[in-house]
Amino acid sequence: MDYKILAEQLVKKCMQKGTDEAEVYIDTGRNLSIEVRNGEIETVQEASAHGVGFRVFVEKRMSFSSCNDFSDSAIEKAISSAVEMAKKTTSDENNGLPDDKRITKIEGLYDPQIQQVPMEKKISLAKRVEELAMKDSRITKSAGAGYSETEREVFLANSKDLSKSYKESACSFGVSVVAEKGEQKSSGWEFCSRRYFADLKPAEEVALKAAKEAYSMLDSRMVKTQEASVIFDPDVARAILGGILAAVNGERVLQGASFLAKKMNQKIGSELITIIDDGTHTKGLGSKPFDGEGVPTQKRVIIEKGVLKGFMYNTIVAKHAGVKSTGNASRGGYTSLPGIGAHNFYMDKGTYSQEEIIKATKKGLFLKGITGYGINPVNGNFSGGASGFWVENGKIMFPVKGLTIAGNAFEMFNNIDMVGNDLDLNRSFTAPSFRIKTILIGGE
Repeated sequence: MDYKILAEQLVKKCMQKGTDEAEVYIDTGRNLSIEVRNGEIETVQEASAHGVGFRVFVEKRMSFSSCNDFSDSAIEKAISSAVEMAKKTTSDENNGLPDDKRITKIEGLYDPQIQQVPMEKKISLAKRVEELAMKDSRITKSAGAGYSETEREVFLANSKDLSKSYKESACSFGVSVVAEKGEQKSSGWEFCSRRYFADLKPAEEVALKAAKEAYSMLDSRMVKTQEASVIFDPDVARAILGGILAAVNGERVLQGASFLAKKMNQKIGSELITIIDDGTHTKGLGSKPFDGEGVPTQKRVIIEKGVLKGFMYNTIVAKHAGVKSTGNASRGGYTSLPGIGAHNFYMDKGTYSQEEIIKATKKGLFLKGITGYGINPVNGNFSGGASGFWVENGKIMFPVKGLTIAGNAFEMFNNIDMVGNDLDLNRSFTAPSFRIKTILIGGE
């Protein structure tokens, strides 16, 4: 089936039903999931699926429907349903579709060999990473290992003569283990995700990190409540980035539900902070040639040397704000309307190694795990449960658990005084190591 031609034909069918504008989004793909535990295969699941979403506009009234049945009767029913619902929704003069026919050229989104790799090799990878992680005598249990992959093709057409498509792939594997000592238990896990199977890390590297994450947290202690430095490991970058990402969502800004709403072109943090959203990065897991409604992706600086430079918009929210879409329409698939989201969202790297940051810290927490919400995007307050390692005089002394850290986003951003050079752009949501000079740490 030629899905590109089908998408264009379905747009015409929507227009014949009396719509003013129409969009057709077709998503087709294959998924594979392998789970193993204690050297035995628990599940192997492979499935293919396709579906289509219809977004229609009638007198600036918008509606949406979808179906996974491509028979004439099912499609006819879905389109008719969308058109009828549109007549009952509220009119909004900003409703409409993009007409930008450009496509951003990006290398490395699809691995044509991924499906050719033998199933036995993929199962062996999952078994191997578990076996290697369990070799350490301090590791007593496996919580399971696995491998997954996906191949996907997206076709998007609309009534403004826009017709685009792209193909992508991704694969990942990982393992979770438990270390025990007496009554103590500590878990650790690690995974690796890539666009290309050949780019996956060696199983030894992933297994070693998972095991270390587990056994290194045994014999944890508490420390007294105090103000001290906190060094953020890249694994806990989401604690900072998540709140920023939500706060630069253009819809939140319009609603007044963002602590950054009135900070455009103002200094909000240290000059060491530069945050970027890049939809064009080669082999990036979040890269795409166009967003969830067809607008070309781009590389944008969101915060530059501590100064807020931009928010994120899809087409309709951008019209409400009187600006242009930034190519940040996100889509969960053919069953959802476009929202707003990032592509490859990261804090740019600095000049220090993680070891140098630790060595330069007189007293503080090397943060390896955090629970809770992180930064509240509405008011900028930060809080979370914390675990990691206590640092004194530039040396890691002992593991700590059960702590809390709390502060305000602006104080935290302005207190960042060291940024690492260990940025991993193979992750789509990441940061290098960085240090906040002082923050309140709650303990005993």
